[in-house]
Amino acid sequence: MCELFGVSSGAKIRVNGLLNEFFSHSVRHRNGWGMAIFHDAGVSLEKEPVQASESAYLRERLRQPVSVRSMMAHIRLATVGTMEYKNCHPFVMRDGCGRRWTLAHNGTIFDASVLEAYVHTQEGETDSERILCGLIETVCKRQRALGRDLSAEERFELVDGFVGQIAPGNKLNLLIYDGDLMYVHTNYAHSLYVRTKGETALFATVPLDGGQWDEVPFTAVCAYRAGRMAYIGKAHGHEYRDCEHDMRTLFMAYAQL
Repeated sequence: MCELFGVSSGAKIRVNGLLNEFFSHSVRHRNGWGMAIFHDAGVSLEKEPVQASESAYLRERLRQPVSVRSMMAHIRLATVGTMEYKNCHPFVMRDGCGRRWTLAHNGTIFDASVLEAYVHTQEGETDSERILCGLIETVCKRQRALGRDLSAEERFELVDGFVGQIAPGNKLNLLIYDGDLMYVHTNYAHSLYVRTKGETALFATVPLDGGQWDEVPFTAVCAYRAGRMAYIGKAHGHEYRDCEHDMRTLFMAYAQL
């Protein structure tokens, strides 16, 4: 599995120490790294198809102060898609009203017919990018039907429904940011945690830097704004559990990379 790290905060916090610890885990997740830092003008996206701990660029980048209100980072253990820039997370797309959506995924899509249409239209090869393609098309359809952009509540309801639709049979740990809300989801036990303090919420696959970390609500989409939970959906109950068939599928896919 890959690993995720995310920040939602009402004020800027310095994250160099957390990022250094997070990216040190790339010895086990060596197929690429990426991070997206969000600001008023949009998103700064940085990623490479190399092991993070061996990246001269990332090493120099983290020598400089990194202070953020919202960000996400990813280290990749490839299961679908070759080791190329186009397959590194996070992925960024615009909806029909110009809103930027950014996604990082930890897991695998084993069976989701609703995403198959994007195999020939996506830029890269990953099942993760197809999740964002499907979400953006769903958002755009709703915008066209209403003739306007969606409210925060409408966006949350749409994301909540879409994730619940593709969750059965799939490993789906997600961080998604729409320029306002940070959506968080896990359906794989003990694989995504949150640490909250004041107006800051941190998310990580593996707890970082000590402190009190709690498991993210299970099989329920949550959305944070400025470090505080703004919405939580009803648990859909589609837990993913490892099975021999899926593990064999992953092994064969990885062997071909």
